[in-house]
Amino acid sequence: MCPFLALLYGESVKKMAYHKVNADQRTQGQYLDSDDLQATALELEWDMEKELEEPGFDHFRLDGAVQHHLGNSQSPDLDLEPIQPSASPKGRFQRLQEDPEYISHYSRQSPKSHRCSFFQILKVFCAALILFIFGIVIGYYAGKKCPSPPASPEPNNPHNYHEILKEIKAENIQQIYRDLLQSPREDDVDAAMKILLQWTSHGLEDVRLVNYSVLLDLPGSSSNTIILKNSGECFYPDGQQCSKVTKTLHSQDLLYSYAAYSAKGTLEAELVDIQYGTIEDLIRIQTTTNVTKKIALLKLGQSPLLYKLSLLEDAGFGGVLLYVDPCDLPKTTDLADKAFMISLNSGGDPSTPGYASIDGSYRQHRLNLTTLLVQPISAALAKKLASIPENRVQKDKCVPVQMSSTDKKIISLSIQSVTTYKTISNVIGYLKGSVFPDRYVIIGSHHSSLNTYGGQEWASSTAIITAFIQALMLKVKRGWRTDRTIVFCSWGGTSFGNIGSYEWAEDLKRVLQRNVVAYVSLHNPVRGNSTLHPIASPSLQQLAAESQSINCVEKTKCPGSNVSSVQTQGDSDYFINHLGVPAVQFSYEDINTSENSSFLSEALFPMYATRTEELDPSFKLHENIAKFSGHATLQIASEPVLPFNALDIALEVQNSLRVFLGEEVDASQLLAMASRLRDTAELFQSDEMRPANDPRERAPIRVRMLNDVLQSLEKSFLVQQAPPGLYRNILYRLDERTSQFSVLLEALEHCKLHQSNETIQAALSEVLNSISSAQVYFKAGLDVFETTLAGKK
Repeated sequence: MCPFLALLYGESVKKMAYHKVNADQRTQGQYLDSDDLQATALELEWDMEKELEEPGFDHFRLDGAVQHHLGNSQSPDLDLEPIQPSASPKGRFQRLQEDPEYISHYSRQSPKSHRCSFFQILKVFCAALILFIFGIVIGYYAGKKCPSPPASPEPNNPHNYHEILKEIKAENIQQIYRDLLQSPREDDVDAAMKILLQWTSHGLEDVRLVNYSVLLDLPGSSSNTIILKNSGECFYPDGQQCSKVTKTLHSQDLLYSYAAYSAKGTLEAELVDIQYGTIEDLIRIQTTTNVTKKIALLKLGQSPLLYKLSLLEDAGFGGVLLYVDPCDLPKTTDLADKAFMISLNSGGDPSTPGYASIDGSYRQHRLNLTTLLVQPISAALAKKLASIPENRVQKDKCVPVQMSSTDKKIISLSIQSVTTYKTISNVIGYLKGSVFPDRYVIIGSHHSSLNTYGGQEWASSTAIITAFIQALMLKVKRGWRTDRTIVFCSWGGTSFGNIGSYEWAEDLKRVLQRNVVAYVSLHNPVRGNSTLHPIASPSLQQLAAESQSINCVEKTKCPGSNVSSVQTQGDSDYFINHLGVPAVQFSYEDINTSENSSFLSEALFPMYATRTEELDPSFKLHENIAKFSGHATLQIASEPVLPFNALDIALEVQNSLRVFLGEEVDASQLLAMASRLRDTAELFQSDEMRPANDPRERAPIRVRMLNDVLQSLEKSFLVQQAPPGLYRNILYRLDERTSQFSVLLEALEHCKLHQSNETIQAALSEVLNSISSAQVYFKAGLDVFETTLAGKK
């Protein structure tokens, strides 16, 4: 093909010369003869050959081209003798080809052959082909090892939640429960390490062990004793006489039948029966008896223990014998001959009140948290001390324990315990959110810090949270994630006053204040098997009610239990009362036969693994709690708009104030402020929340602003100071029997005892400021939305 191109090029040049000469002749009116025309053509051909010699035309200098020129030189019509070499290409080519020294005096490389050019092209083509195949192979194996995650389904699709929850099965929870109790544990760290390994084995990648050195009050080497001076009899806390040989099986129970952080020593004094230790009980006793340095016989229940102890301490008592009246216990339980353990710690490490127990922190070595000597005893021992005969039983009726007013008993109470620093461990696991990774939904259980004492209820909560992790990670491995980060927590030191959760939250307080959205509690989920008892913040009551219906085919056939906002035990305490975080908890309990049964869960009775298996042999109740709690967690973590109800908070406030209309307290200002709060909440609910629940209205900036407002709804209701044992979050009532704000209720009772209105006025001011702060917060949120929308328009 190359010789053909050269030939074409030569012919085109000749034609150009011919046309050029003809044009010149026509222009000048002159004509060239045959010789002049040939000479002109040769000159142009010479110019062409000079171009062919340039480097850019090397591929034209082939044999065929040379032969073409040589053939032309033999034309008989041309006389080339007079032509000089410098002007005659024909003569120059002949001399160059005939000159044997051509290479020596002309150093230019000889033109490449057609064969050489072909091999070069072939090499380039082969190299490109190899690289192409190599790239395909690399891409294939890289794609096989690192598959791109599938597109996440719609995050609020209920089908995703049901897929996860259906993987939670009773038999899996039972197996996890038994595995947790299989190996003996020596301390808190052992249990924490086992939980960490379980969570990691199920695919939770970011799991951490967080340790704190804290001050614990542990039992001494021998059991505490109660000596009845009237008869000289000595008793252990469970009612056994000291002279009898203690059974080895129960020796641990006897040691741990104590009140952690109680005062220590020996006190000999008269025993005074004050029943439940209410304000009325104290007024009744103080009118007839000097209670200074006396020992109170006190029933657990009706109100928080720490609140009752503060009243007794103020009244001047020196000691307390604490017991649970059998009439207040469910009929299905038999705890009359059992003592229990209780903590007098309001929360956290006593040596670092209000700040975390990290290395370098200042330690306050507090040996006790009260001046009272406090000792839990069994109901059987309480009956002996009250001189109640064993055969005093009425058919189908329980007779409460009560001492005769004429019966005087002198007892000697000896308490010994040891305060020491121990390491407690929290297990913290993170499942990072895909949309809002800086927003946390915390779900928490706890593990035991009391060795074999305190029962195995901790294993129930730990088995439930582990089963939820197992089911959730199956979905995560297929590419699905929640919008918000879920933080899984197993707390240590719960029995001593929620120490693990307090220390972790104090350590991360600034982060948690900004990032925590909600807390889901799994504290003692199966305490009985009679009824479901859901507890939730006012803003989460609707979600708690919805979560109960997940097992129902038709919701009309599955009426859920009433959801209430009442005080509860467990590690949710710090998040509710210090961070103002909405919380929810599901648990099964036995039906209470007494109105005095509230706060009995403060007592930690010894309960063995067989008891849990008796309460729920099929572990179906455990499965239900896991699904209820899991559904609430997934909803909060995945819904674009947080499923919080602002209007329910305003309604709860109004309901808590209406009961004061008949009291001697002027609540007109409070009611007026509560009415404004409801109006603002209704406006917020209709103008902002309803449009945001429409997918077409979900502008990311709008949703984020709305969630920020919803997240902090309950923070306005944290009062600065609350009586011991009462919640700082006034949205939570004391128990099911009361409907007032607990701080106002306590202030009214306090007025009866001290004949002063100062306490009630201070409490009214606290509540008024809280409601006002919430109303201003709602209004500010509305103003921000209006300003933003106006700016966009």
